[in-house]
Amino acid sequence: MKSPELQASVIRDLVLLSCVGLRPVLVHGGGPEINSWLARVGVEPQFRNGLRVTDAVTMEVVEMVLVGKVNKQLVSLISLAGATAVGLCGKDARLLTARPSPDAASLGFVGEVSRVDPSVLHPIIDSGHIPVIATVAADETGQAYNINADTAAGEIAAAVGAEKLLLLTDVSGILADRDDPGSLVKEVDVAGVRRMVAEGKVGGGMIPKVECCVRAIAQGVHTASIIDGRVPHSLLLEILTDEGTGTMITG
Repeated sequence: MKSPELQASVIRDLVLLSCVGLRPVLVHGGGPEINSWLARVGVEPQFRNGLRVTDAVTMEVVEMVLVGKVNKQLVSLISLAGATAVGLCGKDARLLTARPSPDAASLGFVGEVSRVDPSVLHPIIDSGHIPVIATVAADETGQAYNINADTAAGEIAAAVGAEKLLLLTDVSGILADRDDPGSLVKEVDVAGVRRMVAEGKVGGGMIPKVECCVRAIAQGVHTASIIDGRVPHSLLLEILTDEGTGTMITG
C-alpha cells in the first residue's frame, strides 16, 4: 500500500468490516518506508530471494520505522475512520518469539516465528479494538529480528483461531500461467496449489505467500486468500461477495 490514498481506503474498508461485526487483526510490514529511511542514513537496501538482508544498522532502522512510524500511522488512520486500534509489535507481551532464519549467515537478523502467544490479543479484540501488529520480534536472548509480515500473519491467524487469512499484495493472485495476467485462479485447494508449485506454475515471491497460506490452513484457518490490494475495495469484495477478487486457497 504505497499510495496514501489507497492505504486510507483499505483502512476504511477494514473499519467497515469491524463495524458489521467482524473482528479483524491487521499485521503489517513497511518495505517502502524502510527503504526511504535507509537511504537517509546512507544504507543501500539488499535482498536475497525476496528477503531483506538485515545487518545490525538495518535492523535498528527496521524496528524504528515499523514500530515507531508505520504502526502508529495505521493506528491513527483507523481512529480517523471511526474505530479504535491498539498498536503492538511482536515483542509486546511476547506475542511473537523469533528464531534466526536457516539462512542467517547471508540474511543477518531475518527471523522466523518459533512461538505465538496470542493472550495479549484476546482482551483487545473482545473490547472491540483492532490490533495492529508490526512484525518485529525478539528471540529468547532479546535479540531483535525482522519477520516477514505474510509469515507472521499466517502464524497469528492460526494462533487466534481465525476463520480467514487475507494477504494483500500487488498482484491479482495466483495465475495458472505466470505470463498471462488473465489466467487468475479463483479457487484452489492445498493439494492443487502444491501441485502448481511443483510444476513451476507458482514461483518467485508468490511461493512464500502460498507456503504461508498452506501452513495457516494446516493449523486450522478455514481459508486463505491472496488478493490485489491495488483494486478498490478488494478487501470487501473478497469477504462480502461470492465471487471474491483474488485467489482463495481451501483445505
